[in-house]
Amino acid sequence: MTKGIFITLEGGEGTGKSTQIGLLQKALSAAGVDVLTTREPGGTPQAERIRNILLQRDSGTFDPMTEALLLFAARREHLVQKIWPALERGQWVISDRFADSTRAFQGYGMGLDMQVIEDLYRMIAGDFQPDLTFILDIDPERGLQRSIKRQAETAVTEDRYERMGLAFHQRLRNGFHEIAKQFSDRCIIVDAAQDVETIHRQIMGDIKARAGARLREMQHA
Repeated sequence: MTKGIFITLEGGEGTGKSTQIGLLQKALSAAGVDVLTTREPGGTPQAERIRNILLQRDSGTFDPMTEALLLFAARREHLVQKIWPALERGQWVISDRFADSTRAFQGYGMGLDMQVIEDLYRMIAGDFQPDLTFILDIDPERGLQRSIKRQAETAVTEDRYERMGLAFHQRLRNGFHEIAKQFSDRCIIVDAAQDVETIHRQIMGDIKARAGARLREMQHA
């Protein structure tokens, strides 16, 4: 059986990742692709517990290394219990965040040594990487306004990172741009200030350009 494709969506707060993942799942399913969507931190019961520790507004503060270790523990569970088995079954997996978020948040945002992050990544994932990563990019001030508005409408309390201030989120944005340069073979920056349908068309166009043959295989299987 042909292995599936692993696609990740990354970016700062308020970039519309969840909306685009929903549209992407619908479009790929319509094309005959068996799609699994997931998220980080989280994706499995144990990893979701770690998510609850890290993202809730009343969780307090963590040393950046502690935070990274918690994230990589959740990621290991996510990989072993969900992502790798799904890819082996031939499913395409779409994740709302993955390791690039750790590089951006704990590395560029909080100042944790990037070599430490890469060493931890190799320990839990080896040479495994996403096949394709879309980095949704928006001015941090606008993104935070979007995110805070959405949270107010839905009573979401996972806003610990939103409360870290504009300077932190500017470092995140700069970090994601650096990550896109470092991993240019798989990373594509998408202007998240565009309307939803325009962003979706760009993402689908890039997937067809990168994995068109696989899509056609699915459609004629």
